[in-house]
Amino acid sequence: MTSSTTAALAPAAELQGVSRVYPTGDVEVRALDDVSLTFATGSYSAIVGQSGSGKSTLLNVLGCLDRPSEGRYLLGGEDVSRLEDDRLSEARGRRLGFVFQSYNLIPHLNVLENIEVPMEYAGVAPRAMRERARELAVLLGLGQRLEHRPGQLSGGQQQRVAIARALANRPLVLLADEPTGNLDSATGLEILDLLDGLHAQGATLIVVTHDPQVAARAQRIVRMLDGRVESLTDHVRSRA
Repeated sequence: MTSSTTAALAPAAELQGVSRVYPTGDVEVRALDDVSLTFATGSYSAIVGQSGSGKSTLLNVLGCLDRPSEGRYLLGGEDVSRLEDDRLSEARGRRLGFVFQSYNLIPHLNVLENIEVPMEYAGVAPRAMRERARELAVLLGLGQRLEHRPGQLSGGQQQRVAIARALANRPLVLLADEPTGNLDSATGLEILDLLDGLHAQGATLIVVTHDPQVAARAQRIVRMLDGRVESLTDHVRSRA
């Protein structure tokens, strides 16, 4: 079996006995405690739990924003747990897309320019970068807003820009942190439908949420408690 075949068969993301320990004075806090999880390519998972359960730390590790204190993290079959900072940053930029509750758009850039940001960091040629940004903007219903800046957009439109930006480098995994948290219910449903559509097209989605309605969209719900996986629930979503 070739290395390319092995990579093709590898899960999108896999945690093997991962712990994350933070020293606080004389006491160590185990924000994650021996967590093992596999996220198959093309899967849709929701991570839920109360405040302090470890779900945010889990997202940070999955997003290569924090490193495991113990265990291994395989991203697309590659162990990224102990990569040098520059190589870890490169893996994060090329293999992961992030969608945040607060959008995190750059106020003085327009829609196309915001979508282009991760591609610029990845060294994509300007012409290809602009074509990809325009393609994503149109795909996400922003074709009439290309020159608008974030302050000229609704919350739902800003989140669509954020999702387009997250997709810019064709990530292996799309991570979303409370993606509907700042939206009204109707707009939130539009964003959830959009995520459903991306998943139907093959995207691997991992969503962190406290909202049961958001979690119910996923194929699998990972419930965290005290830094451990309390339960895994697989279910078939209704398509009313």
